[in-house]
Amino acid sequence: LANMKKRDVAVVGEIYIDHIFTGFATWPKPGEEVFTREYMREIGGGAANTACALGRLGRSVSLFGVIGATDAGWFESRLRDFGVSMDDLDQTQGNTGVTVSVSMLDDRSFFSYHGENERVMSMLWSETVLRSLEEARHVHFAMPLDRELAAHLLPALRNAGCTTSLDVGFRPEWLRSEENFETCRAIDYLLPNEREASVLSGSDATDYLSFAKKRGLKQAVVKLGSRGAIMLAGGIQYEVSSPSVEVVDTTGAGDAFDAGFIDALLDDAPPEDCLRRACLCGSLSTRASGALSALPLREELENIYEHTYAS
Repeated sequence: LANMKKRDVAVVGEIYIDHIFTGFATWPKPGEEVFTREYMREIGGGAANTACALGRLGRSVSLFGVIGATDAGWFESRLRDFGVSMDDLDQTQGNTGVTVSVSMLDDRSFFSYHGENERVMSMLWSETVLRSLEEARHVHFAMPLDRELAAHLLPALRNAGCTTSLDVGFRPEWLRSEENFETCRAIDYLLPNEREASVLSGSDATDYLSFAKKRGLKQAVVKLGSRGAIMLAGGIQYEVSSPSVEVVDTTGAGDAFDAGFIDALLDDAPPEDCLRRACLCGSLSTRASGALSALPLREELENIYEHTYAS
């Protein structure tokens, strides 16, 4: 089935335009204005970050989400830089979601507007969209999936020979809901970070692995940030450390981790290799400001892999 697929990965989720302001010395008081010379506009949201990371590795990727039509030209040129197709982005007359990130040296705040992301769930009920998702070898959801929608999509994707992964982000209400555990069981790879795994299990990350096994999750993976990652697969626990890098910005590191993990899955790599590639992608992405600037190319990933994990 894999050889008959049209693309390697379909990535689904909320899409934002990020306005990133850095270099402020102090927060303004109410009614005051402060200026910076450091500003960047970038594509944002976990779905776009993971799609771009996979595209940078040379995978054929299509991004599924909703944007305002007036932004389509900019999205197309930016996604083209990473080799990501926007053929499956729904364009509407509304406004694309927006996040404004304002950083001090020791703190940062985010102001976000959902915009057309509120239409993503209804878009995914479309049979046309489902047919398009089925054309991918792997489907990654970077969003909290509605239970009813998951029950509709996941069996169909499995029947079409697609593997699936899910990164809901830090959504405590979704993670605590018993009905959503059915979705966690139905997905091939749930990819929580340490904090999210703790919410799911009500305990710490290592306990999450045994908790996941008891609750019938197919694979148990936890991202541990700079400490690497752990995974329970086939009754064996794997632990991988992250390489040491000079960290500039951790924005999107978890999304890059997801991309490295999926990239290894597409090669039918063993669990330890999936974690290693994931940790490398996540770590390397932190070397520059923003989620996309430092994403590794395939050759760089392979070279650093050899250097880091040579036995």
